[in-house]
Amino acid sequence: MTAEAPLAPALHHGRLIPVTVHFDDLDALGLLHNARYPLLVERAWTELWQEKGIRFEGDWAAAGDACNAVRELRIGYEVPVTRAGTYAVHLWLERLGRTGLTYGFRFCSEDGTVTYARGSRVLVRLDAATLRPTPWSEAFRDAGRELLRPAG
Repeated sequence: MTAEAPLAPALHHGRLIPVTVHFDDLDALGLLHNARYPLLVERAWTELWQEKGIRFEGDWAAAGDACNAVRELRIGYEVPVTRAGTYAVHLWLERLGRTGLTYGFRFCSEDGTVTYARGSRVLVRLDAATLRPTPWSEAFRDAGRELLRPAG
């Protein structure tokens, strides 16, 4: 008997970013290791923000909106990934505040129809000198609004 992942609704918000699961991402049982899901989600977000001109290039003082820290991470595993290959991460923003944001994600099949894991993460934008919360730039907020999940 095999477990089947629940089907996801059509993609109406956010972005679907391709990711690759490699053989060495699998654990001794041949399952995607639980610690790899957040890593693959992070890589997807990095790619998405880089497309929008937001990137970290080694200088925290110049990093701007890329100078941020994780406040909270939640993830639920629904169905195991059992092989290497191409998958996707569905990314969206749940909330875009003045100094923080909450994003949602699904680790899913390449076409987005099968969900293997889902979760959310809270980020806080930091001032590079003080490491205290500071507001997102207007450019970042504009880019973020495109990713907001519609209310309802």
